[in-house]
Amino acid sequence: MGRFARGGAMVGALILTASLALTGCGDNQKQPAFVAGGQPASVSAAEGTVSDPSPQPAAAPLRVSPADGADDRPVSTEIGATIPGGGKVSKVVLTAANGTTVEGRMRRDGSSWVPSTPLKYATRYTATVSGTGTDGQTHEGTSTFTTMAKPKSMIGSGLYMFDGKTYGVGMPVVAEFSPGIPKKDRAAVQKRMFVRTDPPQPGAWHWLYNGTQAYYRGPEYWKPGTEISVRLALAGIPLSNGRYGNVDRTATAKIGRAFEMKVDNASKKMTVYQNGTLIRTVPVSLGKKSTPSSSGTMVVMEKKESTVFDTRDEADPDNQYVTKIDFAQRITWGGEYIHAAPWSEGVQGRVNVSHGCVNVSMANGRWLFDRTLVGDPITVRGTTRRLVPGNGWTAWSMSWTEFVAGSALPVPKGGAGPAF
Repeated sequence: MGRFARGGAMVGALILTASLALTGCGDNQKQPAFVAGGQPASVSAAEGTVSDPSPQPAAAPLRVSPADGADDRPVSTEIGATIPGGGKVSKVVLTAANGTTVEGRMRRDGSSWVPSTPLKYATRYTATVSGTGTDGQTHEGTSTFTTMAKPKSMIGSGLYMFDGKTYGVGMPVVAEFSPGIPKKDRAAVQKRMFVRTDPPQPGAWHWLYNGTQAYYRGPEYWKPGTEISVRLALAGIPLSNGRYGNVDRTATAKIGRAFEMKVDNASKKMTVYQNGTLIRTVPVSLGKKSTPSSSGTMVVMEKKESTVFDTRDEADPDNQYVTKIDFAQRITWGGEYIHAAPWSEGVQGRVNVSHGCVNVSMANGRWLFDRTLVGDPITVRGTTRRLVPGNGWTAWSMSWTEFVAGSALPVPKGGAGPAF
């Protein structure tokens, strides 16, 4: 199998515990015309109305977080609020010291208001929050706080999705972290990893065991034509190891037509489906006994019309070679590809002779290369090697039940919806 350094740009997807909910803003309830007990009511002869001369208590201010006067707040800070006696927040306005208003959204569960971009370091902000209490009165509160200076220790992050690109139906959202996120910090990080799909489809995150990657997918492949918007809102997020998230990363991409490849080792054939219809059957040669191909569901990760496989770093001399390859499509980090192999055309469909790759003819290699997208799924079955989690974008190599078990947060049955 070929060796490559992991290439490609990583393009740049929430933490507070204050409780609040979003609703429309309600008017204050009018005071009742008659009151029982206390001072007698008076009547206005001019208007013929009854009034109560006793003073009415002012609406209690709601509590805003961060608290007024707080400093050294992370630039990932969200705005929370609590209305005395309960109620619903209707409006949040966040303004920087220079008068600039910060855009943001309320979480769907009403737990906090999330700025749409990271706050600035070492900057003073004022949050003004209003809402309606269970008593029908309007409550307001303000808080002025200051963000921390830019930290020196940061954790690197990446997003394997390019803005404006079109991907296959099996394309997971792939977030990468260096160093990996410890288990105790994953829930806090996951709350700041936002995915929206249009049309709406449920999904969930799954963390690799070492925390270096997290995948987001749904119970099934994405619907063709779906738009996926991702924000890893990690800039300034504090972690227990003393590091902070480095930057926010965002991307909005499209999902193309449904295109799926299925390889059966028993028949040595690949069946290719587009939008559910079988469009071609391709003879293949998989990995030989000493270098078997991986069984599992993978996706196309990158495409190179022409490249060179250089495996001279392999310990086994029999697996060392330098060979020009045409129509190469990577499916694992370990060096498994779908590619044209004219030297094995005579045995394709009958014998496995590759170093783990899916060998096809020059004609079929070109045909596939011209039709596939990054993110198109390929499932290989019947080999002696099982796909190792993390050896490629392996989000689809497990059942939905297994997948959601890797989430750092509870996942509703069928998958979670968007945070906003």
